[in-house]
Order: sequence, then structure tokens, then C-alpha cells
Amino acid sequence: MCNTPTYCDLGKAAKDVFNKGYGFGMVKIDLRTKSCSGVEFSTSGHAHTGTGKASGSLETKYKTRNYGLTFTQKWSTDNTLGQKPLGRIRKKSGKLKASYKRDCFSLGSNVDIDFSGPTIYGWAVLAFEGWLAGYQMSFDTAKSKLSQNNFALGYKAADFQLHTHVNDGTEFGGSIYQKVNEIETLINLAWTAGSNNTRFGIAAKYKLDCRTSLSAKVNNASLIGLVYTQTL
Repeated sequence: MCNTPTYCDLGKAAKDVFNKGYGFGMVKIDLRTKSCSGVEFSTSGHAHTGTGKASGSLETKYKTRNYGLTFTQKWSTDNTLGQKPLGRIRKKSGKLKASYKRDCFSLGSNVDIDFSGPTIYGWAVLAFEGWLAGYQMSFDTAKSKLSQNNFALGYKAADFQLHTHVNDGTEFGGSIYQKVNEIETLINLAWTAGSNNTRFGIAAKYKLDCRTSLSAKVNNASLIGLVYTQTL
């Protein structure tokens, strides 16, 4: 079984507890389904209540388990809602993704299809006895330069996760995640090189039953968030 996560999934448990469900000034909907042939469809849309702007995306994913390959295609559209019933399309883009996973590593490449010039993304993750090390990059073909250069290091166990990262040599961050029975807790820390802008937050999630959960978080700016989630 291939358990090595992708680069974007490093520290995912902590990110979900701290971010998932907190939609300030936004209405969001996510729909997911899977066909009999194994193709997964994900539709997401959100609208900002203050500006009236909305955007959505459609993603299809197909896994070939015999070869450990995952093929993903994604289409996204940013809409500006106006007086017309269907709104006005401002921008169209798409992504072509390919990834490969084994027990001790995973790697992949994405191509962001844009008429102004595609952006090429690449990532790799190595795993050894719970330790995870990853690298992520992106190359902007329109500007012919490297636009992203990220590193990550962490440790993952059944009920504990440690994650650290460095983005472009200037953004530093880390998180500690722990799960005890039905309670998930985390501490999140981030700072920017060359400034005193340090960000700190704690969060917790309690699962009442298989469909209901309560979440809460607070950060160093004294912003408090509360979430009640009910799965239908």
C-alpha cells in the first residue's frame, strides 16, 4: 500500500483542523461523487457576501492502482455576478496533473494551463520510518523564471504529526498535531524573515458522532472562530 503523501498533503491534518469550515464572509459548497468506473468528480463553489463575486471549479480524478498512477484534470472559472442570470465569465483556466506513489516516495508534476503562458509545478516527497521530507517548485514559462521554491520536513504517526516548512527562503512555519480519542488539537506557528510579523494559533476539534463535530480556534490577533459541522 502506498502511504507516502503528496507535498500539498504534508501537515494536512493540522491544516484541516485550523482552516476547514471557517468561511468568514463567504458561502461555500462542495460536492463529491464517484462513478462505477472509479472516476472521482469534485465540484466546488464559493461566493463572497461582501463583494458578490463567485468562483467555482470541477475536478476529475482517476487512479490506476496497479501502476500507482493518478490522473487529475481540473477546470476552474472565476465569475463576476451581475444583473444577467448567468453572470459574466472573467477568466478560464485548467490544470493537468500526474503523480506517482510508492511506499517510500511520491512525486508529481502539474501544468497550469493559461493563455498568457503555462506554469509548470513539480514536487517530490521521501518517507522513512515516519519521517517525511519534501520539495516543491514552480516555473513560470511566461516570465522564464522559478516562481516557487519550497522545502518541508516532518514526522507522522497514527495520532501525532509534526510539520515544518520553508517557502522561498523567507516564510517559515510549523505545526504540532495530536489526536486523543475524538479530540484533535494543534499548535500553529509562522513567521517571515526580516520582519517581526510572527503568527501563532491554537485550534481544537471534537467529534460528537460520525456526522457531527465542533471546532474552535484562536490566534495571536485575538480572532476567535467557532464551527459546527453536520454532514447530511
